[in-house]
Order: sequence, then C-alpha cells, then structure tokens
Amino acid sequence: MVIVTSHIAIISQIQWGLILGGFGLFLFGMNFMGEGLKSYAGDQLKESFEKYAKLPWQGITIGTIITAILQSSSATTALTISLVHAKLMKIEQAVAIIMGANIGTTMTAFLIGIDIETFAVYFIFIGALLAIFSKPKKNKYLGNSLLGFGILFFGMRLMGEELGQLQTLPLFNEAIDYLADNSLLSLIGSTIFTGLIQSSSATIGIIQKLYETGSITLLTALPLLLGSNIGTTITAILASLGGNKTSQRAALVHVFFNLFGSIIFMIFLPYYASFISYIANIFQLAPMMEIAIAHIAFNITITLLFYPFISKVVSFVKILVKDEQMIESNLDELNIDLTKLFPVSALESAKNSSLQMGHICQNVIRELIDYFDSKDIEHLNNITTLEKSITIYERKITEYLVLIAQSDLGVEEAHHHMTTMQNTKIIKQICDFCVSLSEYFEMIFEDPEEISPNAKEEIHEMLMIASWMFENGLKCYEENSVDLYHANKDMESHLSILEEQSCSNHFSRISNRQITNTIAASVFVDIISTIERMGIQCCNISRYTIYYERAIIDEIDTKKKRIKI
Repeated sequence: MVIVTSHIAIISQIQWGLILGGFGLFLFGMNFMGEGLKSYAGDQLKESFEKYAKLPWQGITIGTIITAILQSSSATTALTISLVHAKLMKIEQAVAIIMGANIGTTMTAFLIGIDIETFAVYFIFIGALLAIFSKPKKNKYLGNSLLGFGILFFGMRLMGEELGQLQTLPLFNEAIDYLADNSLLSLIGSTIFTGLIQSSSATIGIIQKLYETGSITLLTALPLLLGSNIGTTITAILASLGGNKTSQRAALVHVFFNLFGSIIFMIFLPYYASFISYIANIFQLAPMMEIAIAHIAFNITITLLFYPFISKVVSFVKILVKDEQMIESNLDELNIDLTKLFPVSALESAKNSSLQMGHICQNVIRELIDYFDSKDIEHLNNITTLEKSITIYERKITEYLVLIAQSDLGVEEAHHHMTTMQNTKIIKQICDFCVSLSEYFEMIFEDPEEISPNAKEEIHEMLMIASWMFENGLKCYEENSVDLYHANKDMESHLSILEEQSCSNHFSRISNRQITNTIAASVFVDIISTIERMGIQCCNISRYTIYYERAIIDEIDTKKKRIKI
C-alpha cells in the first residue's frame, strides 16, 4: 500500500499538462511553419522540383534543401507525390527527391541538438510582429513561418523539462528496461506512434529529450529512432491514396527505402550504437546532438546505399504495382527511320497503328453500352483506362505523320497521308464522345430514381446503331469499301430521325409528368445529341476514306487520258 501511495505521489508531481501542451505546441508549430513556408514559396518550390530535379543526384539535393527549409519531410513527400500524380514528374525523379527529404528532415533534430529552443521566444516575437503588422502577404507568410518555428521549439522546451521526471517512475524504468531487451518492440511501437502523429521530427524530439535526461539508453533510443523513419512513410501512403499507379509506386518506394534501411541498421544495431558513441566521445557531443548525428548518419548511409539501385528499385515496384489494365500501346512499328528512307512503308505503319487505335475505340464503345445497361462501375473504370491508351496512340501517330509529311510524297501517298491523319483524329473524337456520355450516365445513376424505360430504350437503340456505324467505318477505312460507306450513310439518316423522335418523345414525357429522374430529364437531350454527333463522325471515317480514295482514282484516270492524247 505504501509503494502504491509513493508511486501515485511521484506521478502527481509530474506536470502532465506541460508535457501534453508542449507536445501539442510542437505539432502545431511544425504544421503552422510548414503551411506558412508553402504559402511564402509554394510556386518556387514546384518550379525547383520540376526544373532542378532532372537527374537523381539533383533530386536528392533539392529534396534535402527544400525539406531542411520546410522542416518537414511529410510536406516535401506530399508535394512530390502530387507532382507525380499530375504527371509533371517521373517516378525516378520523385524517388530521388524523397531520398533527399529523408536527409533534409534531420535538420529539425540537428537544431534541437544545438539547443536552438533557447531562442524560441525571439522567433515567436518577430514572427508575431510580421504576421500581425505586415501588409504585404509575403511578409505575413514569412511571419507565420517564423512564428510556427518559434512555437515548435518552445513546445519542445516546455515538455522537455517534465519528460526528465519520468525516470523517477519505477513503472517507466521497468518499461524502458523491457524495451532495451526487446529492440524490435521499440521499433514497432515507434513506427505506430509516428504513423499516428505523422511526424518523425516530433518523435525524434521526444527521444532526444528522454536521452538527454538519462531516461533511456542509446541502445533503447536507436530502435525508437529507426521506427520513426518507418512511421513517417504513412504521409506518402496517404498522399498517394486515390492517385494514379505512378504516385502509388513513389509512395511504395518511400516505404521500402525506410523499411529496409531500418532493418539493415537493426541487424547491425550494436555496431551502430558503438559508432555513434565513438563519434560522440571524439567531438564531445551533447546527448541531444548525439541522437541528431545518429539520425543524420542513418539517412545519409541509406541514401548512399540505395542511390546506385534507384532504377532497379523502381523496376521492382512497377512489378508489384502493375499498370492499370490499359491495352498496350504497341507503337514499336512506328520506326522513325522509315519516314526518311521509305515513306510509303511508314504510311502503312501509321495506318496499321491507326486501325489498332480504332479497335481500342471499339472496346470503349462496348464498355459504354455495358455500363449503361448494367451500371457496373468496372465498365466506367475500363473506359477511363482505354481512353488513356487512345490518347497515347493519337499523339504518337500524329507526331509520326508530321515526320512523314516532311518527305517528298507523291499524289497517292499524300491522299493516304490525309486519310490516316483525318481518321486518327476522328477516332479520338469518337472516344471523347464516349467519355462524355459515360459522365452523363454516371450523373443519371447517382439519382435514386430510375430512368424512364422508354428513354432507356431510345438511348440504347441509338448507341447500338452508333456502334454498328463505327464498326462499318473502321472496316471501310481498312478495306476502302464503297458499299460500307453507303451502308453508313443510310444508318446516319436513320440515327438522325431517331434523334428527332427521341427529342419529341422526351418533351412529351416531361409535359405528361412521366419523368421522375430529374438529372435524366436535364441531360437526355444532350445524350442523344452526343450520340448523333458520334454517328456523324463514324460516317465521316468511311466518307473521308472513300473521298480520298476516289480522288486518287480520278487523279490517275486524268493522267492516263493525258498520256493517250
């Protein structure tokens, strides 16, 4: 009973409010400072990333500098992931920047190690003056940054004094002794804690304070330090959620980088601890600086180890996080050398690729119809994926045709060139129509009320006709068939009549109050109009094919007549 009473007395002597309040101020200050700096130099940060991170070593350098300024690897990582998601940065560049961010984040521990918290109140004073009294927004943002910087270290100082009291608790000492014998548990606990607060700097700051007061040994502190490096990867994971595959790969590389680095150092933990102690004895380092040096040594070593293998790590991650089920853009046959040496063969290659693009578009139309019939979101995802593939085809084929046009083409080749160019553009437009229709359908399906059965039947019928027209147009393009052109002309007329009838029926349903799906009521005319325009473009594929083909024949016939004369 006496022991319990003494424990309670010791616990009551510790001002837990200062510990919690100081920790809260630390987290708030770090976030406030980061937001202020991003507002102050956000555009410059992005420009720096895009302009100066072309090579891996440049990416590491930029990542280190930016993170040292922002005092947050989380902010750098989140910004990098967003640039990758926007396709403004390659995954190799992102990996290098994230590696640099790990080095840059050690600046916080270093500043804590040199006892900069003594000057925290001055940063708070200067920052508050700028934030309150400055008129230019730039100065206010700078004031916010300095204010956050000061609050960060003031919070650290506030809780640091009380953290030293923990060593007077027998229960705390028993827990530390247990963790000293179970370094893996220390690693896991620190990982979870850092993941929850999303700040490795905060975790390391606590470790530095505990180590300074003698509450923990170096062998206990280092696994906690390594765990904080794993836990901070949660920011990259959260930033990549909902992003594309490339951003998810970048986040996964960040996890691998810190996870395997920590595992390597855990294997050699006694040697790691001996090395840090050796450095501390030589340079007479203060305890907090000792932890800061341990953090710096870890990140620099892992960066040097991983640097030669960036491309291999990226390749491995690409295997784990596979591309979306996009139809492979098989554009290898678009040989640039052919455009100069054999432009006729190059034209044939371009046409074949254009036809491949058309077959992908056929799948888009099928997925669109299936989506309209079933409401299955998987079909909508497939449309998005296939559209990306078609965009790649259209861009590559167009670039290739531009190169072919620079060669000396005869009359026949010039007409074939125009046919391929025109139809490639039309196929892309038809795909765009499908994407627009899928968005209309998605809007309709969000309404709890079902679309009118008659309206659904009218849309389905028009979609099926447009699908047949595209199939005919593609065959006509491939075979130069006049019959398919005439068949498409007839279907185009029929589709136009259906569009007029559907419009009339729709307004009748509105006047008779037969429509319950309000979204369908508002977009129905847009839908059937888009389908008709899609049908016109399907007919144009065959129309342009036959037009240019007839032009070639007429040109040849004219030449023959001249020769006879």
